[in-house]
Amino acid sequence: MTESGPMTGPVLTDGTAGEQPRSADLSGVPAKPNPTGADGEIGGSFWRRFVFRRPLAALILQRLGLSVGLLFAVSLMIFGGIEALPGDFATTYLGQSATPQAVENIRKDLGLDRPWSERYLNWLGGAVKGDFGTSWASKNSVSEQIGNRLGNSLFLAFFAALISVPLAVGLGMLAVQFRNRMPDKIINVISLAAISLPEFFIGYLLIMFFAVKWGVATFPATVYDSMSFTERLSAIALPVATLVLVVLAHMMRMTRAAILNVMSSAYVETAELKGLGTFRIIARHAAPNAVAPVINVIALNLAYLVVGVVVVEVVFVYPGMGQYMVDAVTVRDMPVVQACGLIFAAFYIFLNMAADILAILANPRLRHPR
Repeated sequence: MTESGPMTGPVLTDGTAGEQPRSADLSGVPAKPNPTGADGEIGGSFWRRFVFRRPLAALILQRLGLSVGLLFAVSLMIFGGIEALPGDFATTYLGQSATPQAVENIRKDLGLDRPWSERYLNWLGGAVKGDFGTSWASKNSVSEQIGNRLGNSLFLAFFAALISVPLAVGLGMLAVQFRNRMPDKIINVISLAAISLPEFFIGYLLIMFFAVKWGVATFPATVYDSMSFTERLSAIALPVATLVLVVLAHMMRMTRAAILNVMSSAYVETAELKGLGTFRIIARHAAPNAVAPVINVIALNLAYLVVGVVVVEVVFVYPGMGQYMVDAVTVRDMPVVQACGLIFAAFYIFLNMAADILAILANPRLRHPR
């Protein structure tokens, strides 16, 4: 039965006199009474109450859960895809003249005679603990080798990001300030040219001019433990320049587009009518409100700096994760390939998760829900 209050809308009752009305949930559907009481609610009821009371924390927890589930699915795809490849390590290692008995012995020593599901669970359990097994080719711990190579790749990606991110945001704001004028057109032409060129071509051009013709840069980009910090910086100059040119254009164009989208807002027009300068309007009013899409683009390009450096590392013979994985593929060293693939996937997934969380935190409607 439905009764109408003076200003509150319909109130739901069940026709029993003196009984308190039941409230409706956010979707407009009346909430069902819980026979166990509020203290006994579990499962979905607890999650709904948590979402209602802590919507920001609930969104973050959802992103975390989705990222972990996606990483698990990717690990299964990596292991299954490698299992589906033709041939095996034993045949490659022993050569075409190997006897069937010798191949069978190698397969047994490596555990390749066991079911793939058993091997997958063992590999996944070790990966969760940070143990990726032993390299088939070098007989060394994969985790120890990856530790050294991953540090080199992160060192390269860090300095590429340190240069490209501020430069991209600054150039994007500059292009907005001089939109449809000569500086904006020059920046757009250069960015389009940089996007059109593949990274290996940019790398070879830099090598030809800066290392071969002018002799002002180091090639190959070899680093080792006994090198000083300045020597390391000198060695990675060309790989860093290549990565900066590859990711700079994309980040700059997306920053420009996001800020231009905000510039058409009413509060920006109000600021212009008050006589504020263009750059002050962009920096103080437009850029902070365009931060969410910019964060997503920056996170995608940061993921590329870690995951997509395979070609750049091969071109410059840089001892990082990409070069390590390519070397392992050539000899079919599957534990190394699986470990590198899983680590690359983890970086990509969790950097995108971080971008989603930062975009949520940058949204005032989610930070301060009513």
